[in-house]
Amino acid sequence: MYELLKTRRSIRKFQDKIVGEDKLDTILKCVLMAPSSRSSRHCEFVAVTERELLKKLSASRTMGTEFLAGTGAAIVVLADPGKSDVWIEDASIAALTIQLVAHSLGLGSCWSQIRERLTPAGRHAEDHVKDVLNIPDRFKVLCIIGLGYPAEEKPPYDEADLPLDKLHRNQY
Repeated sequence: MYELLKTRRSIRKFQDKIVGEDKLDTILKCVLMAPSSRSSRHCEFVAVTERELLKKLSASRTMGTEFLAGTGAAIVVLADPGKSDVWIEDASIAALTIQLVAHSLGLGSCWSQIRERLTPAGRHAEDHVKDVLNIPDRFKVLCIIGLGYPAEEKPPYDEADLPLDKLHRNQY
């Protein structure tokens, strides 16, 4: 796990290659096993592979979603806040699970925040995503995870550069 975390980096440039259904299915099954408050598993996910939809999703924010047009797939992470008061935390855990599983399968990924963000026209990004994907109103959209085969290489984190002064034991 240490090596997985050390080498997972945000990838925004992808090869023009479709993510196979086998890898996408593995990611989707794994995210259903992600920890959640009281094991409620209330988060839901929309896997997107259609190029036209990915292009529309790439316009979800002023900055930070344009890379989605070049991904092989994306997964939208959402939850019904009426089912859990900790939906943001649970959806965040699920999103990280998606990224770690994707990396373990040789895929790159990047989180694009949707909650509390705006489109270039000043509209809520969440409303744009809901319209593009026909997501019911009761759901909140946390983020979109872009997935694909990396077209860029980033070095692993260097342990010597870790901010160890942020770590405390027993007391601050």
